[in-house]
Amino acid sequence: MDAHTPAPPQLDHLLAALKAALAAPGEHRLFRSGKLAGLFPAKAGASAEAALFAVRDGLLETIRTEVRGKVVTEWVRATPKAVGFVHDHDTPKAVLRELKELLGAARAGVPAWMADAKDQVAALSARFEEQARATLRRLDDLANRVEAALRRAETSGSGLGPAVGRLVPWAAEALEYLDRRPAAGDCPLPELFHAVRLKFPELTLPAFQDGLRRLHDVRAVRLTPRAEMPEPEYAIVVGGGLVYAAGR
Repeated sequence: MDAHTPAPPQLDHLLAALKAALAAPGEHRLFRSGKLAGLFPAKAGASAEAALFAVRDGLLETIRTEVRGKVVTEWVRATPKAVGFVHDHDTPKAVLRELKELLGAARAGVPAWMADAKDQVAALSARFEEQARATLRRLDDLANRVEAALRRAETSGSGLGPAVGRLVPWAAEALEYLDRRPAAGDCPLPELFHAVRLKFPELTLPAFQDGLRRLHDVRAVRLTPRAEMPEPEYAIVVGGGLVYAAGR
């Protein structure tokens, strides 16, 4: 284990928190507070050390801070760097074990959910549907991670020809990020650009856009339009139209 990786049990807290943050994009409480959910269970011990590592190492970024009396609440969200950290430290065996546990818990809980819903269908309808959606999101995320783990075990390299690899040296990093990205839908180009620049800081926006066109031409990526483009300077003209997102 290198100097940039926390030791167990800090690593267990860290991976659990990052997975939760990536599975539900948006802001989250950094620490749990009573019945209010948070990414880390406690402000002391291994949990606090893992939270400090996540913020200090840029895996989580602070969005806002609330102060009520002596209580300070931090709100954070996952960064693109968190995707790579989970990918590098979450082994295929751990992914499959988590999938098995989730499937077992879901299977055991279905009869109880159904019996309870029959008695209180009106009151529990919204809660039941939200819990089902959350379970499906986790199952979809785990399925993607299992598929990526199998690809890493069975194949090597990016699958690109040597000519494309020379013209677009960051292509493999971009394709791996698109494969590992847990959020639904195609990846906005600003997000992909900043993710690639974590390992290629010298990459410019024009070079990034030109490289994506080449990857699109060889069908390594799919470039798609979006109705909203909050950062239009990242958009690319392809086939006479503007595209703002990329997928595999």
